[in-house]
Amino acid sequence: MITKEKNIKKINGTITSPKGFYASGVHAGLRYKRKDLGVIYSDKPSSVAAVYTQNLFPAAPIGITKQSIAYSNTLQAVLVNSGCANACTGKQGENDAYQMRAMCAEHFDLPEYLVAIASTGVIGEFLKMDMIEKGVKELKVGNEMEDGEDFGHAILTTDTVTKHTCYEVLVNGKIITIAGTAKGSGMIHPNMATMLSFITTDATVSSSQLQVLLKNVTDKTFNQITVDGDTSTNDMVLVMANGSVEHDELTIHHPDWEHFALAFQLVCEELAKKIARDGEGATKLIEVNVNGASNTQMANQIAKTIVGSNLVKTAVYGQDANWGRIIGAIGYSGLKGEFNQIDIAINGVTVLYNSKPVAFDEDEAKTALQNEIVYIDVHLHDGDCVGTAWGCDLTYDYVKINASYRT
Repeated sequence: MITKEKNIKKINGTITSPKGFYASGVHAGLRYKRKDLGVIYSDKPSSVAAVYTQNLFPAAPIGITKQSIAYSNTLQAVLVNSGCANACTGKQGENDAYQMRAMCAEHFDLPEYLVAIASTGVIGEFLKMDMIEKGVKELKVGNEMEDGEDFGHAILTTDTVTKHTCYEVLVNGKIITIAGTAKGSGMIHPNMATMLSFITTDATVSSSQLQVLLKNVTDKTFNQITVDGDTSTNDMVLVMANGSVEHDELTIHHPDWEHFALAFQLVCEELAKKIARDGEGATKLIEVNVNGASNTQMANQIAKTIVGSNLVKTAVYGQDANWGRIIGAIGYSGLKGEFNQIDIAINGVTVLYNSKPVAFDEDEAKTALQNEIVYIDVHLHDGDCVGTAWGCDLTYDYVKINASYRT
């Protein structure tokens, strides 16, 4: 796929696609059969940026990763396990997280401060460190697409599919690659990120520039998704840039910065949408577009409120064009003032115009709601700002999955 920007191209790839990045995923035994321990490895120290969960009870790996990054703002490896979140595990959990980092550092002959760690799975259970140690010793990194796929499988929990995306962009006439892998299906209502998301690039860019870019893009992408309104203890988005493609260092003053930033945003947006679509038990992706707002913050807030409404989500699942649930969500979203010109359309079927009901064909609307992607378009006629959010429908299967999550 070629984007509107001719020098940005989507390609088939994984987090191993950028030059100098390697990965692996193995079955350590934390889960019954599936791969459950993975690593991303760079052949040189990389600039790094990260955003983390806003949950007041962050998992032990979050603190350890923050320490690693704070040491020199560089990383060379990220070790990730599924099956156990190592959250709310006290001093033992913290010690286990340090040990996990040390094992990875020893295996790859790295200083510990160049290693980050992440965990996902059940809260309140302790890591089985003998299995972690065994698994780390089995990690043999490669740079083939299947190595990236193995990593993608190793970080899943209730996800039904791996989530990858990859783009190329021209910088100083040279091809830069940006790739991403994520996991997330339930407990998705981030205030910074998603469950876990990892982005690699062979671009030459400083950690400080990456951090500003990541924060800005996260607000437009990962912060605009919701599955069930729950924010995990383990959420993290982490970016590594190893500079394997030599070019003039990217800054906001670089002539190709906007192209790089756009490609980076496309990677994050695709991962965010994949997470929303793979919500536990979900059958549809919902995209809410709010137009005509007085400011962007309000537009984003309204969009996320609509897509997070359980009543809207169940109506989409039931293929019921019940626009009353949408206007209700707008009403408690924080919007202030008098609005008598609101328009609402569901997959192209106008159901409200100038804040007045529109006679529409129920069968046509029901048919439109059978699509795998449901677009809800809202126009406030109060300005020229826009906002978008993504989520999924709420199904019977969501209850079944979470009623027996630990079993």
